[in-house]
Amino acid sequence: MDTQDQHGRAPVPAVLAVLAVPKTTAPRRPCGPRPRRRHLRLALAGSAAAFTLTAGLATPLNPAPQQAEAKGDGDKKVLTVAVAQSVDSLSPFLAQRLLSTSIHRLTYEYLTNYDAKDNKAIAGFATEWKPSADKLTWTYTIRGDSKWSDGKQATAEDAAWTFNKVMSKEGTATANSNFVTNFKKVTAPSPTKLVIELKKPQATMAALDVPILPKHVWEKVDDISKFNNDKDFPVVGNGPFILTDYKVDQYVRLKANKGFWRGAPKFDELVFKTYKDQDAAVSALRKGEVSFVAGQPALTPAQAKSLENVENVKVNEGPGRRFFAIATNPGAKTRDGKKFGDGHPALLDKKVRQALFLSVDREALVDKVFQGNAVVGAGYIPPRFSQYAWKPSAEQELTYDPKKAARLLDEAGYEKNGDGKRVGKDGKPLDLRILCHATDPNDKAVGKYLKEWWGDLGIGLKVDCLDDVSVPWYAGEYDLAFDGWSVNPDPDFVLGIHTCAALPVKAKESAATDNFICDKKFDELYEKQLAEYDPDKRAAIVKRMQSWLYDSGYMNVLAYPNAVEAYRTDQIKSITTMPKDAGNIYGQDGYWSWWSAVPADGKSSSKDGSSTGVIIGIAAAAVVLVGGGVLFALRRRSTAEDRE
Repeated sequence: MDTQDQHGRAPVPAVLAVLAVPKTTAPRRPCGPRPRRRHLRLALAGSAAAFTLTAGLATPLNPAPQQAEAKGDGDKKVLTVAVAQSVDSLSPFLAQRLLSTSIHRLTYEYLTNYDAKDNKAIAGFATEWKPSADKLTWTYTIRGDSKWSDGKQATAEDAAWTFNKVMSKEGTATANSNFVTNFKKVTAPSPTKLVIELKKPQATMAALDVPILPKHVWEKVDDISKFNNDKDFPVVGNGPFILTDYKVDQYVRLKANKGFWRGAPKFDELVFKTYKDQDAAVSALRKGEVSFVAGQPALTPAQAKSLENVENVKVNEGPGRRFFAIATNPGAKTRDGKKFGDGHPALLDKKVRQALFLSVDREALVDKVFQGNAVVGAGYIPPRFSQYAWKPSAEQELTYDPKKAARLLDEAGYEKNGDGKRVGKDGKPLDLRILCHATDPNDKAVGKYLKEWWGDLGIGLKVDCLDDVSVPWYAGEYDLAFDGWSVNPDPDFVLGIHTCAALPVKAKESAATDNFICDKKFDELYEKQLAEYDPDKRAAIVKRMQSWLYDSGYMNVLAYPNAVEAYRTDQIKSITTMPKDAGNIYGQDGYWSWWSAVPADGKSSSKDGSSTGVIIGIAAAAVVLVGGGVLFALRRRSTAEDRE
């Protein structure tokens, strides 16, 4: 999610010229993300094309294959981003997919934000925050220059109402409940003062990635659990953009908030246009019909190569903030222990889970599927976040070893029959299913390798590629799934989705859980890291948690894909990457990219007119992003594609 500077205002990135630095490939061997999850994948094929529409067009989403042209100062500047993911909900209480949470970052302020330069906590809705001596009470100073788009003043009362509503769990705990489980009381003594009392110390108080909502609008909603915030437009917010229109699986349209306290965006409109076919999105970029494309979650090597020599197109590549993994169904259950779903019982055996992962050649996948545009997977947190990144020891590592995998299956009671099929003691063949995102070419490509590798072991595999994997996922009706998350600088959120508290209250309902994992040891470590303020000690606990996940066999992180995306230079003059020197544009921990984007023929309209040019290429695969003692939260897995 986002963060900001511990004490003060959010620094505005400086303007840089767009550089064309030679592309560098991330190391392919033991180095090891991408957050995909059942929803995981960063599903946005952002099509960077800030193109101008004339009054004669019936819609700003007209797909006519004409080159976008720079217009005069009097014409509207529209930046169109091609996306592959669907919106799950426009309600911040319910949304978990990356596209949805990215829209909320653009339309609502959070207490703090992340500096695009170094990811330190900087000012957002709050200008200052400080704890009491015992760290059990935090006081935030709320800025006085933020207004809701309907003209009303945004105050601390809005923030208190938002947090209290999430704490109430009245259909409001789906997306952000982990941030408030340790809250004891939240009050607003004055319009500019917010006070949060805790049950015990919490190290993530400068990383509360919860959109602050206008109380005067949302308190009128009858049933928040069923309200998707997608009927009345424009939607009242106080971020850099205002949500003005939405059509399911077609587009989301936003306009610049001219009254935004940090300065208005340079583009008049921002449109996220849905493309279910990633090649079609790339073609649209080539024709100038869109401004930006990021892929699902990144462009494939072939797509990136096809754009390298296209006039007015730049390819941006940086170390990714996501991981790409295989998740197993450990047995779906509710918080009170009621089991549901139809996950294969063989996966309850750790030996079977580890056997599957021992027969996956991660290096081959990085070479053949990602063609070097990724780093071999290991721990749960990408190497980009070096403070928390973890790798197993040589003795602990589950390296590619089909022979050892076969021995483990024999020990687990799944021996080969005369036909070469693994069968259990009940005589039934060991046939598994894996959920696959239909819009993600990587899922399909890796699925083919898994069928071959696991087939050699005697295990059958059906690759179920669906447009929306969230339905069977929440129902626990799967055996394995391609998984992934976009990780933020602070690991609390992504670790919290594996705690017992994240399980659903009722069978088959949406919940914060990523994969129904619930273990007392993991929960104890989670509580320890949450309360630890010493950065080094906290990092050590986080690494122990990743070690536990790795040994359990519940998750197998295959790779950390690079962020590979492209935009049109005849539509976008400059745009901020995160981190600034070599990072991603789409799916940032903040709103810097779209807020800072400058039209190719436009003029700056922010308070200091600053913006950062895109840097093409990777200086290093592992970039240190955490600075200072404040930690930042990470975000989300999407239920069907990518929760942020």
